[in-house]
Amino acid sequence: YTIDMELHVHFPGVPRVTLLCDVRNRTRVEHIFAQHRPDLVFHAAALKHVPMVELNPAEGALTNAIGTRNVADAALRQHALAMVQISTDKAVNPTSTMGASKRLAELYTQALDLEGAPAAGARRDEHTRFMTVRFGNVLGSSGSVVPLFRRQLESRGPLTVTHPEIKRYFMTVQEAVQLVLQASSHVVR
Repeated sequence: YTIDMELHVHFPGVPRVTLLCDVRNRTRVEHIFAQHRPDLVFHAAALKHVPMVELNPAEGALTNAIGTRNVADAALRQHALAMVQISTDKAVNPTSTMGASKRLAELYTQALDLEGAPAAGARRDEHTRFMTVRFGNVLGSSGSVVPLFRRQLESRGPLTVTHPEIKRYFMTVQEAVQLVLQASSHVVR
């Protein structure tokens, strides 16, 4: 809703279609892709809150792994130029269901990208590219740890940290967007 309203205000002449879809609903995903045939797909739909996914592992796997498969397959069938998957630093040597489900999604899209790779020296004319970007903590994003820390500090409570020796790295929303756009620019047609 917020993105749609911002586009309406700042770019009123740009045509747009706003649709809701559960990425786990393969039929709906396929229908939307067949109807609109996107050139670029930015796939950010995920359940990313580790404790919630640990409590609901099947839902995490269905959304993060199966949902990604549905979106990737639809992008491939409709000959999108590229799909950029937004993943997480927790997919590196995953220790949680959330990280493992996101890693599985990464492996699937990497396999699709390798399957479509041209022979040495050939152009990649008719193949959808699949790229993944991983984020840790994006300041100001939905689910960022910063608002939680702020609330804990305001209530004079302790900061809840995963481990006392943990190091957290942050990036801004602008940096995250630049990373996604840079990844999408690696399409050769």
